[in-house]
Amino acid sequence: MARSGASNEVVAQWEGGWRATVTAGPFSFAVDEPEDIGGTFTGPMPTEYFLGSLASCYALALAWSARKRGVELPDLSVSAVGEYDGPRFKEIRLTVSTSLPIEELEPLLAPASRVCYVSNTLAHVPRIDVRQADVCA
Repeated sequence: MARSGASNEVVAQWEGGWRATVTAGPFSFAVDEPEDIGGTFTGPMPTEYFLGSLASCYALALAWSARKRGVELPDLSVSAVGEYDGPRFKEIRLTVSTSLPIEELEPLLAPASRVCYVSNTLAHVPRIDVRQADVCA
């Protein structure tokens, strides 16, 4: 878990067209758009990474919540579906799938929601400050 005041940075390098390569620490991944809208379909769309970030963060938070309470989590997947409304999602639905009985899963949901960085960021939208990098001559 990150401490307050810490920061995290990723860098997106535009590759032309609708494609970019994102670097996050030692990792990199392609971002693109489907061919039918002008992309080359060599990677997921930015919104798919966004939904994947939310689903994976919540899955990890649920796993943490289960471990913390000594609950054996036999299997787990979290699906995120975003419903578009122009250039944004108007609703995002998370669906948790597990063979854990509902009466054992329900007590894990609120603690997971409290520690999921992505869902907390969406619930308390941060200010987005766009600026140009300093250019050295």
